[in-house]
Amino acid sequence: MKTQIFKIDSDNIDNNVIGKAAEIIKSGGLVAFPTETVYGLGGDGLNPTAAMKIYKAKGRPSDNPLILHISNIAQLESLVTEIPEIAKGLAREFWPGPLTMIFKKSDIVPKETSGGLNTVAVRFPENKIAQALITASNTPIAAPSANTSGRPSPTRASHVEFDLSGKIDMIIDGGACEFGLESTIVDVSGIVPCLLRPGSITLEMLEDVLGKVDVDKAVIEKLDAGELPKAPGMKYTHYSPSADVVIVRGERDKMVEKINELISKTDSTYKIGVIATEENKDRYKNCEVLVTGSAKEPQTIAANLFKMLRKCDYHNIDKVFAEGLYEDELGLAIMNRLKKAAGYCIIEV
Repeated sequence: MKTQIFKIDSDNIDNNVIGKAAEIIKSGGLVAFPTETVYGLGGDGLNPTAAMKIYKAKGRPSDNPLILHISNIAQLESLVTEIPEIAKGLAREFWPGPLTMIFKKSDIVPKETSGGLNTVAVRFPENKIAQALITASNTPIAAPSANTSGRPSPTRASHVEFDLSGKIDMIIDGGACEFGLESTIVDVSGIVPCLLRPGSITLEMLEDVLGKVDVDKAVIEKLDAGELPKAPGMKYTHYSPSADVVIVRGERDKMVEKINELISKTDSTYKIGVIATEENKDRYKNCEVLVTGSAKEPQTIAANLFKMLRKCDYHNIDKVFAEGLYEDELGLAIMNRLKKAAGYCIIEV
């Protein structure tokens, strides 16, 4: 299969390209497209065959649910059995935007899309290209991140091309993604809303709207063997470069000192990378420093984290030491991704 690649300006969308992409979706094919979070790998969310194509292209386990993307609130009604009041409040505040909600699903959502669960994850993205594609396709689009399963999520079309060229029909290049982390996921199917995956919509922001919000243990720690994932990104190893990743977290000077100590004790034949903030980039020796952003502006770290994890592979790095953050506000989402990339290997200092 030859993958077509088309570049689109979100401020001047080429409807001819969108039309070609929509025809691919309607015919059961796969199109990678930009969102404000990461690039999605889109297929017809109501077509079981298309859902299975997504799993195959990514090498993704089929019990890992897919998110349905809609382009207007009215589309939600046919996909779910009820829309709780808490969901209406979240939609008013955060849709369109980087928030996914989990509802009890209606019968029109195939089990292949829901990962065999009786619930369905739904998001209304803010990105104009994504909205145009969903509208033109006239169907909710199932779209996990457009990468090989387990790899760092793609925030640029070049990342998608690296992983999936020859496996999917089209890539729409809409430039770099704004937020750089996948959407926040909240389960609204129960009595108390539950945060399943942190993102740019932080726990604190959710609590401002809802009051009490439970936090699933998978946000902080690894799921036990045999536990079914309730949402994408909960169960399996994710976001990992080929290199081993170790997180070091603690007071700034102690953290830097510990990372330099670990570098000095690592096999001299290894190429070492350090994922660091702007503030610490000049404090590491005998390694390649990969700067994510400023500790004073955590959104810059979020926007560049996956790019730096991918750069570890592009630069043939063998061992990665990553500066850890405290798990509050956006730090919770950043550390959720880093911990999965590191297989939960953390050194506290």
